[in-house]
Amino acid sequence: MTIKQNSRFDRDDRTNHFSNGILCSPRLIRREGIAGVSLLIKGKNVIEIKDLTISFDDKTVLENINLNIRKGEITTIVGQSGCGKSVLMKTIEALITPQSGDVFIDGVELFSLSRKELNMTRRKVAMLFQGAALLDSLNVFQNVALPLKEHTQLSEAEINRLVDEKLDLVGLSGLHRAMPSELSGGMKKRVALARAIILQPEYIIYDEPTTGLDSIIAHEIIRLILKMHENYQVTSIIITHDLACISKLQGNIVMIHNKKIVFDGKYQEFINSNLKIIKNFIAV
Repeated sequence: MTIKQNSRFDRDDRTNHFSNGILCSPRLIRREGIAGVSLLIKGKNVIEIKDLTISFDDKTVLENINLNIRKGEITTIVGQSGCGKSVLMKTIEALITPQSGDVFIDGVELFSLSRKELNMTRRKVAMLFQGAALLDSLNVFQNVALPLKEHTQLSEAEINRLVDEKLDLVGLSGLHRAMPSELSGGMKKRVALARAIILQPEYIIYDEPTTGLDSIIAHEIIRLILKMHENYQVTSIIITHDLACISKLQGNIVMIHNKKIVFDGKYQEFINSNLKIIKNFIAV
């Protein structure tokens, strides 16, 4: 499978404008006007997806997707495996470039940014990958500390303090020197979560956080997601097809089916929906 490359990020010479301290691309200002940009910045929709279409090898995965993710809320993206949930989230991270459409984060249009500006915006977003994505050659402390060492000038003492704080938060105090190969699946997820929040992101994306875990460990991971959401007041986006996970998180539910968003609403509206595709999904 060939993924379209991010050719729009190959230049660092774009001129950008600032409005109330927010970075805005010239394309956004031309398209929305100054008044429109101000509304985008002041609005509660912190991630906006407009007319998004994504294809691989001429096979369309998502088509004309429109979605608003609101500040400080939990949004759960659901659907059967292979429906495009993870593709959508990787596009929010600008890991995949769409064939058409736009993604805005805090009024910033991702695909008009230079590489440097994109990296600045990406620091607002943390992603907890399905497989945890720990580096096997690094111990727990080194994995969690890595973003601080790469993106900050903090002292060793401050890095140690922050890593201790985050490992304590996820219930892994005292495991600093453990290697990933020595950890269970649930423990790896916790280490990955500690790493994800170490730079204090505004948004956390969780890709199938309970997949492959037994019910007790899955429940603990969900508890930690809710704890992170409350303690750090982040905007949480969860990708899952796990009904138990969906019922515990509740919040806003977005369902993808056959390349489209077929539902966008509250949890109670979702479980009470008369749509056949939702009834079939819940009944599985």
